[in-house]
Amino acid sequence: MEILKQRILKDGVVKEGNVLKVDRFLNHQMDVKLFNDIGEEFAKRFAGTGVNKILTIESSGIGIACIAAQHFNNCPVIFAKKTLSKNLDGEMFVTQVKSYTKGVTYDVMVSEKYLGKGDKVLIIDDFLANGCALMGLIDIVKQSGAELAGAGIVIEKGFQEGGK
Repeated sequence: MEILKQRILKDGVVKEGNVLKVDRFLNHQMDVKLFNDIGEEFAKRFAGTGVNKILTIESSGIGIACIAAQHFNNCPVIFAKKTLSKNLDGEMFVTQVKSYTKGVTYDVMVSEKYLGKGDKVLIIDDFLANGCALMGLIDIVKQSGAELAGAGIVIEKGFQEGGK
C-alpha cells in the first residue's frame, strides 16, 4: 500500500535496536482514515475466503482489527488477552507469545466460547517481527478447530525472521 509506505517515511522513526516507532499514526495515536484504507485492502486480499471472525492480540492490533471488520460484513473481532482477569470465565485456548519489543513472554488466551469449528479466521496485527505473536495466534486457531483464512499484517519487518 503506497499510502502506508509514504506515511511510514513521513512519520515513522527507527530507534535503537531496529525498533520502528509509528506511534504518531498506528499504535498510540491512531489515524482512523488510514486504518479504514488498510481494512479495505485486507478485504480485497481476503475476498472469497469466507472470513467470519477476526483474531488479534492486545493491544495495538485491536483498533486495526475493529476498523477492518467493517469490511468483512461487520464480523466479530476477538482479541487474545495477555492477562487473566475476573471477566474471563470458562475454558480457554492458551498459548505462549514472546514480545519482541518488550522482551517478555506472555500466556495469551481466548475463551473457547468465541472460537470454534465452522469459523474462518483472519488474523490481523500491526507488526510482524520474529513471528511469535502470529504463530501464537495460529496455535489458538488450531486448538479451536477453526479454519485459518490468512493473516493481515500492517508492517512486516523484512530484516527479521517472521515472514518466513
